[in-house]
Amino acid sequence: MHPFAAGLALVIAMPQFHAAQSAGDISQTDVLATDTDQSERLTVPVKLGKNGPFRFMIDTGSQNTVVSNTLVSKLALVSNARAKLVGVAGFQTVDTVEIDEIALGRRSYYGLVAPVLQHRGMGSDGILGLDSLQDQRVLIDFRKGLMAVDDAKALGGNVGFDIVVTARRRSGQLILTNALIDGVRVDVVIDTGTDTTLGNRALQKALGRRGHVTSQSMLHSVTGQKLLADMGYANELKLQGATIQRVVLAFSDSPTFAHLGLGNKPAVFLGMREMRVFPRVAIDFKTRKVLFELPDASDPAYFGIDQHAKATHLKP
Repeated sequence: MHPFAAGLALVIAMPQFHAAQSAGDISQTDVLATDTDQSERLTVPVKLGKNGPFRFMIDTGSQNTVVSNTLVSKLALVSNARAKLVGVAGFQTVDTVEIDEIALGRRSYYGLVAPVLQHRGMGSDGILGLDSLQDQRVLIDFRKGLMAVDDAKALGGNVGFDIVVTARRRSGQLILTNALIDGVRVDVVIDTGTDTTLGNRALQKALGRRGHVTSQSMLHSVTGQKLLADMGYANELKLQGATIQRVVLAFSDSPTFAHLGLGNKPAVFLGMREMRVFPRVAIDFKTRKVLFELPDASDPAYFGIDQHAKATHLKP
């Protein structure tokens, strides 16, 4: 058994809740200083109405914003319904509460319905999901520890990014389709809610001995459930113009893959460990684009870079 947990993975509410209503256009860009929790996941300060700030984990793999049971008790929120969640380790029915207003920087969203999970499972006051990031570009600067939220034009468009990938949208998630892991074509979901990259059994089978399984580890979901996974690594993950070497993979039968229709073909949820080798990553939910800035020669991260691939656009 591997001595450490493989990390957390996405939480998806099922059925999907209604979308939150935005406060409308805001002329100023929201720039927030990020922090990291014990699993090296990004957290940002969030206010619920006039209360807070509270530390919420940024999870681009979660369809819904989630709040902890301790925060619900503190704010005296009352559960109004129950919902079925799909986590990395299985299904769970949980309470939900209505959030009148959630504020991220100067941007507010209204009328969210949020599942309630145990604080000890999340390690934060809540999870900031896609319903709080809708129709925006989220720019994460790993080197400066900043996150900006605005439309693409206000954040400089594609200037400074070396790779621009157009993704497919499925159940609110953006899926990159033209990546390769050790020569195997894979679908990739950008998931800032997990440190470890999670691979499905279809990918493990396609890799065969190239998967380099070395041990087993227990995946810990934010729902508190656990799932045994085969821990291994791949020699390289190729995105257009860049190669990340020695990718750590946790292979499992997580139901999150089947929920997104990715159960029968090779797929991964790309975790923070791999994403941190990029100085900046932007996720544009409105235009379905994911943008990557490559490190220069002085950056400690290793890349095999195709110098002719600068400012390349890769379509699904």
